[in-house]
Amino acid sequence: MKIKAPWVHRLGGFLAAHAVRGWMGTLDYQGAYYDPTVDTAHPDCNGQKIYVFWHEYILFPFYLRGHNNLAMLLSRHQDAEMLSHAAHHLGYEFVRGSSRKGGTAALRELLRRSGRMNLAITPDGPRGPRRTLAQGPIYLSSKLGLPLVAMGFGFDRPWRMPTWDRFALPRPYSRARGVVSPAIQIPTDLDRDGLEHYRREVERLLNYLTTEAEAWAASGARHIAQVAAGPAHPMRPPFRLPDDARTNAPAESNTLRRAA
Repeated sequence: MKIKAPWVHRLGGFLAAHAVRGWMGTLDYQGAYYDPTVDTAHPDCNGQKIYVFWHEYILFPFYLRGHNNLAMLLSRHQDAEMLSHAAHHLGYEFVRGSSRKGGTAALRELLRRSGRMNLAITPDGPRGPRRTLAQGPIYLSSKLGLPLVAMGFGFDRPWRMPTWDRFALPRPYSRARGVVSPAIQIPTDLDRDGLEHYRREVERLLNYLTTEAEAWAASGARHIAQVAAGPAHPMRPPFRLPDDARTNAPAESNTLRRAA
């Protein structure tokens, strides 16, 4: 039976937000950036972007980048109602739409409200298939001229939920790792074949970065471009950026070069 009472969704969102803060706050976060300035918490980050990551790892950015100029694109389906309230408590704006349907209207609404807001999309959500990129983010990037940033996340031996995306629930006090692409500028006004080409390339890139982050989290090894990451906070920087972070950026893959 579906829950329709608004107060139930509000209460559930409030409790979920507090649970995320408590649970995810125990993890050890490290990141590796091809370009650290794409991070919305970086002081040199500028210009609007579309951030994409797989639905199963939504807890990672949900915890780290609240109150950080990000809006999440959430499904219009009733199942996302509680999630929208949790997003609000964690410091996110949100728009109701889909990476498959209604995305353009949702983003235009967002852009009317704020000329500097970024958008976060789980491009295989809300119902899959798992790790298959919908064409919506490519279309939005091409149509509106906003670059994409692909974010691969991984936890050390997470518990996997029996859901379509095998949702990853990290073990308390375990490792959490992220590998983040530079901004990828999608050509404007792509035709259907062009959209499909870039959809495949970005999907391949996102799977590559996710696999790298998962292997890094499982190994416990130190990454050559590793920086400590934490929640954005007005009183302290969200991560420590080494002087040689740019020269020690992750080796660029063929997939990354093609997508960029």
